[in-house]
Amino acid sequence: MQTHHKNLALGGWSRLSLSEQLGNIGSDISRAVLWQKKDDTIFHGAIDRSLELLDLTIGDPRWRKRLKELVRAREMLCDAVSGGHEYGSTLEELERYFFHFAVLARS
Repeated sequence: MQTHHKNLALGGWSRLSLSEQLGNIGSDISRAVLWQKKDDTIFHGAIDRSLELLDLTIGDPRWRKRLKELVRAREMLCDAVSGGHEYGSTLEELERYFFHFAVLARS
């Protein structure tokens, strides 16, 4: 997979709080929802970026106690992108989930 967030992958991501990280992931998921039926290239780019950021969060040692939740969120995202056949996940539901972290990060 191509690295979209080179500076974040080199350590910038670890300077963000969990709420900031998850809020940023939600931003790319929102972008994916917006472009899902309009432009396949933009849609898949947003999905790739959200997965990359989620992987950086999963790899952040500060969130070891949240690892199960983070890995499950990634699994739900992959399910939603592939049609929701395993868990019935939708991008809209994930967008709502991650939105709350963006609001928290801004407060």
